[in-house]
Amino acid sequence: MNTRGFIFDIKKYSINDGPGIRTTIFFKGCPLKCWWCHNPESQNKLPEEFEGCTFRWNLSYDPGQKNTIGTEVFSHDVMKEIEKDIPFYEESKGGVTFSGGEPMMQMDFLFELLTKSKKKDIRTAVDTTGFTDYQNFERIYELTDLFLYDLKLMNNEEHLLYTGVPNKIIHENLILLSEKGNKIILRIPVIPKITDTNENLDLMINFISELKNVREIDLLPFHKTAESKYEKMGKENKVVQLEPPTNEQMNNIKYRLSSLGHTVKIGG
Repeated sequence: MNTRGFIFDIKKYSINDGPGIRTTIFFKGCPLKCWWCHNPESQNKLPEEFEGCTFRWNLSYDPGQKNTIGTEVFSHDVMKEIEKDIPFYEESKGGVTFSGGEPMMQMDFLFELLTKSKKKDIRTAVDTTGFTDYQNFERIYELTDLFLYDLKLMNNEEHLLYTGVPNKIIHENLILLSEKGNKIILRIPVIPKITDTNENLDLMINFISELKNVREIDLLPFHKTAESKYEKMGKENKVVQLEPPTNEQMNNIKYRLSSLGHTVKIGG
């Protein structure tokens, strides 16, 4: 099989998308529209044209596509890029991470890349919003060594406001996935005045305490590096007034979540 899919970036030598040194493949398309999204170019599934948007990698290296975000690619070509980094995976116990966007919006493409990676004995991770049918998790479970699972807001109305989708299916999928095995790293974006409130953190701690298996919790501090993307793409930046959390604020949240007994890290 040589399925086609849409990606918008390939990040080499990543150390923030799972254990060790990794190659991260960024899929186009996301069902969420988070106010603080650091990759707004991921949201639409199809390639987009924007003047001067040279901030994303292009698999074809075609200078004529320098203003295009997103490329339609064959799984075979993506695997060639992944396999170039096998020596780094072996030394660091790293591997490949499929991110986005939401990789499970392109299930056949994701399934094929996971299958080919496992045949090469490459460790795999899927970075997911959790907003998908649970059968998709079941389909890729044996091919995936690690799920990097986003947990944002516990209140459904707030989740709907700030991400555009309800959180019921996300929480239900997380419960089921945690019952299936110890493959979950929770990733919590720390967004000032939105996800870092006492109410949200208290509800989150109660929820996580009931999960069967959580390997680690990663706190991802809000940053402003995406501002230029919103400007170039003509998209509204709804959190332009927010400032990144301080080290003290991050450490306080880390301390609170450490009460759960899990390893808690600042950063991915």
